Amino acid sequence: MNIIEIKSLHKTYDDDSVPVHAVNGVDLNVEEGEFTAIVGPSGSGKTTLLNIIGGLDDATKGSVTIDSTNITELSSRKLTNFRMANIGFVFQAYNLIPVLTAKENVEFIMHLQGRDKHDRESRASELLQAVGLGEMMDRRPSKLSGGQQQRVAVARALASKPKFVLADEPTANLDSKSTENLLNIMQQLNKDENITFIFSTHDQRVVNKARRVITLEDGKIINDINKELL
Repeated sequence: MNIIEIKSLHKTYDDDSVPVHAVNGVDLNVEEGEFTAIVGPSGSGKTTLLNIIGGLDDATKGSVTIDSTNITELSSRKLTNFRMANIGFVFQAYNLIPVLTAKENVEFIMHLQGRDKHDRESRASELLQAVGLGEMMDRRPSKLSGGQQQRVAVARALASKPKFVLADEPTANLDSKSTENLLNIMQQLNKDENITFIFSTHDQRVVNKARRVITLEDGKIINDINKELL
């Protein structure tokens, strides 16, 4: 079953009055439970495509339908609520709140959702245990390594029980061991909970783990390989 359906998607920027087609006529379906990497050179449109799928950026033309909801037609408020309930994000820069502990960072989105304190604390503890940080949940980001902070970011992305997770260059700042640990955690969550993961990445280690690899160039899909069909 398709969880994401993208039709004739375009994103055009004006750069000194010269149009730049960051996304240029993309058609794409993503099935529930996929573990997919979007690759391509810098400027190929990977991050822009991910941001449009996640409702962080507007398309110039075309549609993105997530679980039967066309998010390109939603008002700003409805899009924010939809994003909070359905999409998890993992960013290259972690984007953790420095004054909050690891556990409080994971709880934060659930607090915004209005979930009760016991539910928030239980879910946050469960997720931090799952990513191997059960003994570090009371530490603030400054007391965690880069790999540990990124694992907190993964736990936070999963806190709202999203339909899928978008990860933009999640391993860019990590060493080999941290990258391996993080990818193994994501693979296990994908397998155990059928969470769909979509990465934008330059990292061959991510590509090697992905079951589907989509290549972008100049905003267009030039290759789409499902390794499970090879």
